[in-house]
Amino acid sequence: MTIIGSQDVDTAVSLCTKALQEVAHLDWTVPAAGLEWNCYDTAVHVAEDFTAYAAQLTVRASEGYVPLEVRADEGTTPDGLIQMITASGGFLSAVTAVARPDDRAWHPYGNADATGFAAMGVVEVLLHTHDILGGLGVHDWEPGPELPARVLDRLFPHIPRGTDAWRTLLWATGRGELPGLARKTVWRWYADPVAAERVLLCPVLPAVAADLVAGGAGGFDWAADGPADGTRRAAGSVVKAHEEGRYRRGWGPYVIVRASDRRAIGGMGFHGVPDADGRAEMGYDLVPSARGNGYATEALKALTGWALRQPGLTLLTATIDEDNAASHAVVRRVGFTEAGSGEGTIRYALR
Repeated sequence: MTIIGSQDVDTAVSLCTKALQEVAHLDWTVPAAGLEWNCYDTAVHVAEDFTAYAAQLTVRASEGYVPLEVRADEGTTPDGLIQMITASGGFLSAVTAVARPDDRAWHPYGNADATGFAAMGVVEVLLHTHDILGGLGVHDWEPGPELPARVLDRLFPHIPRGTDAWRTLLWATGRGELPGLARKTVWRWYADPVAAERVLLCPVLPAVAADLVAGGAGGFDWAADGPADGTRRAAGSVVKAHEEGRYRRGWGPYVIVRASDRRAIGGMGFHGVPDADGRAEMGYDLVPSARGNGYATEALKALTGWALRQPGLTLLTATIDEDNAASHAVVRRVGFTEAGSGEGTIRYALR
């Protein structure tokens, strides 16, 4: 996984504020390109994100954002907004520079370490500088290939790599098209994917789940025979849990992404949060073209490892049809043992 740090934040802020200074004489009350905000509010949003990320990591927030507000004083000019971006970018840079490797904090897209928050800060300022400049009539700004390529590697493990990293990042965030690829209508980044040797597991959050249930791809580039029906059904359980207030991030399905080509090849995850006794049930499916390569075993090892590190979990279970020899082999290789049978299935457990 690519390491993003304070120097990357500093570089991104420098590139972006230089570009914004060249349009500081224009009217920033016009809409930013592709956003509901105007350019003024978009700049304040960047400063707010930088400050919020620094605060999250400073206190190692475990749930929700630190309750603070960032706003511009009445009458603040575009030059003042640029100062806000510079100062708040400095806050995030300083915090990520001194954070310990095991410091983690809450974010809606996954609990992240310092490299994750640094990468998210870089993405925010790059994209919103593009949005502000576009609203002000500047459509040819580019930050160069290095930073976009680095944040694609850190936050977008599910996005196939193109020859132009900046255009790929714009496409990955619904801001453009690539040859042969339509503009994305559903997208997100993954601050903390569960990583195995050849695959990564990206959690299916409610918005992604809703798109999968509706027949979409959930923002993933699927192998030709995916997604499987089981993945869409699992996504439906996320939508229902979210509607009923039972959703808890991490304890649902994940999409399995093959690292070599960034293709989604299946789903794996939990049927729900651990029960009162600390038990949670798992399930998975792979598209036919990906089977027989050991991907399921790698993914299951990684995801059970994540689960067993979570507080309150005591037992993982899996129920497999008696005639599904391949799946029996997968769970046994990971360490599950038989714990009963009935109605044509065998139940496995891992303590």
